[in-house]
Amino acid sequence: MATNGKPGDNRRHGAVKDRSQAFNPTTEQWVKSDTETGKFMTAKQDSTPFKGLRKESGK
Repeated sequence: MATNGKPGDNRRHGAVKDRSQAFNPTTEQWVKSDTETGKFMTAKQDSTPFKGLRKESGK
């Protein structure tokens, strides 16, 4: 997982490992998935991408 660094700097250091996200154009939501198992974990309702997760290409 990503580390938070010094307290009070309000940012994440590095990317979240073993996770990725993809955009679902049907529902217009970003879906988070586990890269080891390939299972979908959750989706964001507000159409903005998750912070700190790499994006998968849809092709």
